Amino acid sequence: MNVGDERTVSLWASVNVAPDAVPLTRDEQVDVVVVGSGIAGLSVAYELALAGQRVAVIDRGSIGSGMTARTTAHLTSICDDYFSELIALRGRQLARLFYESQSAAIDHIQAVQETEAIACDFRRLPGFLFPSSAGQDGTLERELDAARQIGIAVERTDGLPFEGFSTTPALRYAGQATFHPLKYLQGLAAGIQRRGGALYSDTVVEKVEETSGGVRMTTASGFVVTGIWAVVATNSPINDRVAIHTKQAPYRTYAMSFEIRAGIIADGLYWDTEDPYHYVRLQPGGGERHFLVVGGEDHKTGAVDDAEERFANLTAWSRRLIPDLGAETHRWSGQVMETTDYVGFIGRNPGNERVFVVTGDSGEGMTHGVVAALLIRDVIVNGSSSWQELYEPSRKTTRAIGDYLRENATAIRNFAEYIAPGELDSVEKLGPGEGAIVREGLTKIAAFRDEDGTLYKRSASCTHIGCHVHWNSLERCWDCPCHGSHFAVDGTALNGPAVFPLAGLV
Repeated sequence: MNVGDERTVSLWASVNVAPDAVPLTRDEQVDVVVVGSGIAGLSVAYELALAGQRVAVIDRGSIGSGMTARTTAHLTSICDDYFSELIALRGRQLARLFYESQSAAIDHIQAVQETEAIACDFRRLPGFLFPSSAGQDGTLERELDAARQIGIAVERTDGLPFEGFSTTPALRYAGQATFHPLKYLQGLAAGIQRRGGALYSDTVVEKVEETSGGVRMTTASGFVVTGIWAVVATNSPINDRVAIHTKQAPYRTYAMSFEIRAGIIADGLYWDTEDPYHYVRLQPGGGERHFLVVGGEDHKTGAVDDAEERFANLTAWSRRLIPDLGAETHRWSGQVMETTDYVGFIGRNPGNERVFVVTGDSGEGMTHGVVAALLIRDVIVNGSSSWQELYEPSRKTTRAIGDYLRENATAIRNFAEYIAPGELDSVEKLGPGEGAIVREGLTKIAAFRDEDGTLYKRSASCTHIGCHVHWNSLERCWDCPCHGSHFAVDGTALNGPAVFPLAGLV
């Protein structure tokens, strides 16, 4: 998340994806300019570089330091929100296409890491869906039926390698996988550079324009990048106000890693049927030292500020299933964008011909990012992709109208907060390391006091469309509940769709 005051560190953070990347210091002209250097941005750039395109990748922070650095790195072709739900919303044919495209993404990751000799711990694994509480077997039956409707290879099995789960029913999906996400990005970055691509870090793109026959990107430093095509591959798009944002919602998700001895549980991907659900897998650490990576406890961004409780729940869930679990080693959080019909938005940005967008990972950002690379490559190089209809950014899924209305009610409630009292009636009541919303006259202030007593006061109005930001004490940043923007304590924009900092105060 590129948070200025990093309070959490992911298991992957020790890998520097592109140590030689530098800020943009001149105007640049390329074939394709990509904004965002997570798995979507770097995968798109890699595929187009392979196709002979001159590519430049621009990121507001370090290359690979965004949400891909905060994943749990499950590579699964199974719909995160259930195939039974996806069939009800989009029909069997498109649900089948979803499975095929996500499977193709896993196959492609395997092929790329072999071709580029990327030592990223990639391995094929079975995935298991299981009920961790009594009375949830009905979900398994629905998903078994849905899988059979669209031709997915799945089998019902009994018994999991967890305490008290020796006879628990589960669905076993073959052909899933996992890897070390930043080692993979490191390999992609090197592959892009070997093929003449440029990587620019610490460069803020403020404006994306489509011109006659091309695109133009303007950066905060005043430099301009022009090209034939543009791809906006930020967590939440920075290039429009509402075309995409009203059809998806930001959710904060949590992850932890623990030491675990080899052989305690079988290597695989495991996810339960709880709401919010939990998911777990292993990560090799060298020799006999391994890590258990667990995630879940999602909630709407900015809805609550209770990270310690979320981590406590993850810890309790993990140790209940695996009593011999070792010490905690890392904890972190990230953000996923949930679309109203559970499928990402990948393709031409609504209203544009030469600007593409990648967003709406719906909990499957690793595979969605690679699907984006294959889809956009095919459209640019060949003129079309067989997956365009499924991922079309301008689509309207009428059967998802209920979710659409519920998610957009957040913005309506949020604007009402401007007339409410502040959380504190004076900044003088802020203790060291604390942030809060304070009312000063007619203005709502996002205030934070550092340990050394330095006081930061910024407008509480998000610079995307003006929603009221909320304090995130875990990451020490300001989160926008409406569309997922994040801001550092000094107001710097950390995550889209906002590109400009929170306003200073006179």
